[in-house]
Amino acid sequence: MRVLVTGMGGELGTRLAQLLEARDEVDEIIGVDFVPPRRRLRRSEFKRIDPRDREKLGDFVAEVAPEAVVHYGVYEPDSRLNQYDAREFTEACTVSALGAAARAGSLERVVVRSGLEVYGRGPGFPMVPDEDAPLAPTTPYGRSLLEVETMAAALVRRLGIPVASLRLAPVLGSHVPSPLGRLLRLPAVPVPAVGDPAFQLLHQEDAAVAMVEALLRGIDGPLNVVGDGAVSAWQVVRLGGRIPIPIAGPVWSFARQVAEVAGAPVPPHVLELMRRGRAGDASRAAAVLGRRELRPTLEVCTELYEWGTVTPLRRGEQAA
Repeated sequence: MRVLVTGMGGELGTRLAQLLEARDEVDEIIGVDFVPPRRRLRRSEFKRIDPRDREKLGDFVAEVAPEAVVHYGVYEPDSRLNQYDAREFTEACTVSALGAAARAGSLERVVVRSGLEVYGRGPGFPMVPDEDAPLAPTTPYGRSLLEVETMAAALVRRLGIPVASLRLAPVLGSHVPSPLGRLLRLPAVPVPAVGDPAFQLLHQEDAAVAMVEALLRGIDGPLNVVGDGAVSAWQVVRLGGRIPIPIAGPVWSFARQVAEVAGAPVPPHVLELMRRGRAGDASRAAAVLGRRELRPTLEVCTELYEWGTVTPLRRGEQAA
């Protein structure tokens, strides 16, 4: 199998490539992104291309003619890119990479990254949606994810191949750039003054493993992938020894501005999670991807806070 990995330069894309390198079913691994991978890859090939250069990206993908595509070129706002650039990069990469792969004539399967944000949160919305719940995103990131799923699903109608959309819970880990992770690691964290909605998370390793399994098993259709259990903002803040700042109503707007000044921008989908929670029914994924223990949400939070911090040395001191 010749696999193209978009977004290989990110932490998740790089880890995915490493896992694919260990699988005998995969003969070639070719990756693209606007930044290079930060981990060592032994037999993967990487091409640095800005997704906004659609002609160059399309020509490269057509030349590769992949048999499978893992589309990690879906950029979360305020993760590696600001909100505007994240949406532009995601749209450009999706249209150019998937379109060129389809035209090349060798494509047999596709897996795309999506998220629980496609279900939205609001009055009357299911608290724990399964894959058959209505798709009604209520944030720009959720709408961007739904557009990715829609474009990928169009390949099914044209080519009749399996296309899996993995609706991941927010992915956190010690080295994953995440606006939610940055917010939760602030010394003082805004939390809902009224109510304590729960949310679920997904560890970076489990996210990468799920993508590999969906690819090699040729899964077709959407799957919710979430960590076991759930936590609330108040629980997480206490776990990390942070100071909770109860917020209500329009004060959230001021809290967002303060957090951004402190180095933790809060895009709308993260604000929505903090105020209304986010969860998903992952029973279908457990059945079709193989029942394996995923790291509980509470353990993901614990790792987030155990991530070592930088201790500056005084002049004259030597590092051990």
